[in-house]
Amino acid sequence: MSAILQSAKAAARGTLSKGFNGAIKLNNKNLASIQAQLQNQNSSVPNYDRKNLKEGIVHIGVGGFHRAHLAAYVDGLMNKGGARDWAICGVGLQPFDAAMRDALVPQDCLYTLIERAATGSKANVLGSITSFLFAPDNPQAVINKMAHEDTRIVSMTITESGYYYNENTHNLLVEHPDIVADLSSDLEKPKTTFGYLYASLAKRYEAGQLPFTVLSCDNMQKNGTITGNMLQTFAKHRSPKVAEWIQKHGAFPNSMVDRITPRTLDNDKASLAETFGLEDAWPVVTEPFNQWVVEDKFALGRPQFEDVGVQVVKDVHEVEAFECHKLRLLNASHTAMSYMAFLGGFQYVHEVIEHPLFSKFIHQMMHDEVRPLLPEIPDVDLHAYCDKLIERFSNPTIMDQITRLTLNGSGKMPQFIMPSIAEQIMGGTHNFRRLSLALASWFRYLHGVDESGKPYTIDDPRADELKAKALEGGDRIFPLMGVRDLFGDDLRDDKIFMDELQKALESLHREGSMATLAKYVD
Repeated sequence: MSAILQSAKAAARGTLSKGFNGAIKLNNKNLASIQAQLQNQNSSVPNYDRKNLKEGIVHIGVGGFHRAHLAAYVDGLMNKGGARDWAICGVGLQPFDAAMRDALVPQDCLYTLIERAATGSKANVLGSITSFLFAPDNPQAVINKMAHEDTRIVSMTITESGYYYNENTHNLLVEHPDIVADLSSDLEKPKTTFGYLYASLAKRYEAGQLPFTVLSCDNMQKNGTITGNMLQTFAKHRSPKVAEWIQKHGAFPNSMVDRITPRTLDNDKASLAETFGLEDAWPVVTEPFNQWVVEDKFALGRPQFEDVGVQVVKDVHEVEAFECHKLRLLNASHTAMSYMAFLGGFQYVHEVIEHPLFSKFIHQMMHDEVRPLLPEIPDVDLHAYCDKLIERFSNPTIMDQITRLTLNGSGKMPQFIMPSIAEQIMGGTHNFRRLSLALASWFRYLHGVDESGKPYTIDDPRADELKAKALEGGDRIFPLMGVRDLFGDDLRDDKIFMDELQKALESLHREGSMATLAKYVD
């Protein structure tokens, strides 16, 4: 008797685990029944035996993006018969990661990836994550897992602020209290990702092993290079010998990652149950588009990512060019629209792009102020790339929230907006009116009160510090422009830029976001 038929008979006897509105609960024992449920809906479950996988990857920061990106690629490989030694152990370092633990562990770390497009949706169950460790409960278990000889890659999505990177000096923020604590402690309970990475690598060093590859999947230009430099700086403060060993044998590939992945809402869970008959505590909603360009620089091997469409390249400059396109166009456009859209009362990205002022503003910023600065890539048409971005932003089915885009502005502005401004200054072109407005809109947002006087919470690791400076400055760009680890002298010393920024901020305070936006559309 087939497994599917056995499960169907179990369901008839009432023994099948069901939940919300009769939906089948997601776990290993229900997979056969879930497969039968999905077989006519262009959806699937893992076709591999999850019990015979070895965990070769430890991933720090298991959020929606990781589960829509790296974990999805690994699952795709496993469904093709490969990557049996590359299952993923998820790790949560922060107290808020308890919610992900509580969602995934009862489901045997299975989850549903919902791809939404105007032409329809599909919901695939993914199984590449096979365990989850919550560091606050047992820091040593996380360190030992990364130090284990089976672990060959430690990947990360920890957001820009998790790198403790000084945007002005390009050095590690060694004076940050969290870094100070990890540099001066025995690392029994590290506070930072670098504390965990160093503690586990030091154990491997003492055991005579080689270091694992550290793979950043965050939206940062030269993310691998930055990761390597920050970790090696941290290591030098702890042990020059370990630092030298990491530098000689370690690997930090640069990569460009791209897939729009909004926050999961309760409506998404309800829709999954109603449409596909599945109960998932934390499904992932994403778009069909998916891209990953990664440098072929791994210390202890890697999965055959090419087999599932990843662009694995030898030349780091090619990765950097793709990174530059994506960060300066997609991420910059998201950031440029987010704060004005929030202040203007918009909820979703597709609503913003449907508004004629915003669509023209984003189009003109991309084509007039950013695209001329970007490196050429063979066979990449930047005009078509920009048009594709507008099409992706316009997808109404993924319901991408503006509040997702406003998160962590202190990490996003230096990565997405200010590099184009700085390049314009260096080139003497000063064609940055719309980019300046984007930065000014963040300054206005940092006041924490919308245009009707309603307060809101600023979700940023530096919220208290930056809000205090914004309120101190009012409609003046200082003292925010005086935050030296965010803004370099190349910006502060350019009178044209400072005047443009000041003018934009004054207009936002005096006339509001939409009236100001209208003045920046040709």
